[in-house]
Amino acid sequence: MVPEEEYLRTSFSGLDQEYRDGELVERSIPDYLHGKTQLRSGGFFGARSKTHKLFSTTETRLRLRPGRYLIPDVSVFWPDEPTAAIPEIRPLITIEILSPDDRMSEVREKLQEYVDWGVPHVWLVDPRTRTLYECRDGLHEVSSFSIPEAGLKVSPADIFD
Repeated sequence: MVPEEEYLRTSFSGLDQEYRDGELVERSIPDYLHGKTQLRSGGFFGARSKTHKLFSTTETRLRLRPGRYLIPDVSVFWPDEPTAAIPEIRPLITIEILSPDDRMSEVREKLQEYVDWGVPHVWLVDPRTRTLYECRDGLHEVSSFSIPEAGLKVSPADIFD
């Protein structure tokens, strides 16, 4: 059991770890395809920060509640940029990108936590199959992502080569 204050003061070698009610949770090791997809996903929104007030970050700790910190691959905030080092405000979008060693049951659980927290758009991207999923009452494959609040669509061509 690790106290929350200790978690918040700790820098981890390698990947940052998530914190779930006193337990440190290691994240999957991303490979090149994961990293490339993460960069393109975050970059899509980063390029629209001024025109659409979308503010993207990668691998940023989010505080869902006391004792619960998750780290999405990409978070997108709208219409305001967070000011806290560890945002406590809900992002508009969270994106998880599958890594080869991810366990689908754990990924689904994490996606559901974002839904339960009230994140409007919870997405999963599989770079190997080039498949997009929305998490809303379960996972549903989609041909593109839609962000009606910003009047945008994200197509596979925006994320994959």
